[in-house]
Amino acid sequence: MGQVIEISSREFREKQKTYFELADKGAQIILKRGRKQAYILTPVYDSDFVITPELKERIEEGRRQYREGKTISLKTKEELHSFLDSL
Repeated sequence: MGQVIEISSREFREKQKTYFELADKGAQIILKRGRKQAYILTPVYDSDFVITPELKERIEEGRRQYREGKTISLKTKEELHSFLDSL
């Protein structure tokens, strides 16, 4: 679908089912709360919480590197900037 729908929080409360169904179909639902606050209604899928085998491997590799002392410790903002500038 891909459409963007901007609604008030009151309108959302009145027609929640409709807006949930539109979000399920791919619409981007933006809930406005007052003039300064806005929220996006986004479906969450089981796959959003799955650690893939590839991610698990990367996590284990990071842990191995940490155990072996193959890490860099930066304690200040200046150290971080210096490190990033050296890349």
